[in-house]
This record gives sequence, structure tokens and C-alpha cells, in this order.
Amino acid sequence: MDFNLQLFITHTVGFLITVWILKKYAWIPVLDLLEERREKIKSEFQKIEDGHAEVERLTAKYNTKLSGIDDERRAKITEAVTQAKQIADEIKTTANKEAKVIADKAKSEIERDVAKAKVQLKDDMVTITVKAASKIINEELDDNKHRELIANFIDSVEKV
Repeated sequence: MDFNLQLFITHTVGFLITVWILKKYAWIPVLDLLEERREKIKSEFQKIEDGHAEVERLTAKYNTKLSGIDDERRAKITEAVTQAKQIADEIKTTANKEAKVIADKAKSEIERDVAKAKVQLKDDMVTITVKAASKIINEELDDNKHRELIANFIDSVEKV
């Protein structure tokens, strides 16, 4: 193995020229490409992180809204129950008033019917008494006079 200085210098010069050409025309574009790729990957990771942050923000927002909707639902149910109780109380109050009116009306009708029955009974008693007295006396007094006498007698009996 002989060492050839001329060959060594030629190869060295050729290598250095090749490195210089590669550096000037290939190495910088390759490094630029690699840097561009690295920036692209970095921006993709940033987008992913931003997306995660957005998802977390939206999740928190929707959870808050769901909680608000749940609270609103409870409030509406409570309001509906309260309204139903009020309506039931109003219906009950109205029914009680109507029942009292009906009972009062029935009571007044009964009192009126009792008064009518008393008057009718009084008239019937007067008629029967007049007929009985006519038969006993065998004389006929005038009807108005008989009625007046018997009515006075019945009134005096009622007072006792």
C-alpha cells in the first residue's frame, strides 16, 4: 500500500469541492426543508393543544348549561306543583262555597215548605173544625166568622 500524495490531494480537493457544492446547493435546502417540516409539526401539535383546550372549554360550557337546564327543570316542576296546589285549593274553596250555597238554598226551601205546610195544616184544621162545629151546632154561621174564630183559637194554641 503505497501512499500517493497526488491522489490524496485530488481526492481531498474533490471531497471539499463536493462538500462545498452540497452545502451551497443541497445542504441548505435540505436543512430548510427539515426546518419547514419541524415548524409544520410544531404548528400541528399547537393546533392539537388548542383543540384540546377548546374541547375542554366547550365541555365546561356545556356542563354548565346542562346544570342550568337541570336547575331550570327543577324550578319549573316546583312551579307546576305550586300552581297545581293553588288550583286544587281554589277548586276546593269554590266547591265548599257552592256546597254552602246549595245547603243554604235547600235549608231555606225546607223552611219555606215547612211554613207552607203549617199554613196548609192551619187552613185544613180550620176547615175541619168549621165542618165539625157546623154539625154540632147544626146551624150554619157565616164562613168568614167561623174561620176567624178558629184561626184565633189555633193562634192561641200555637203560642202555648
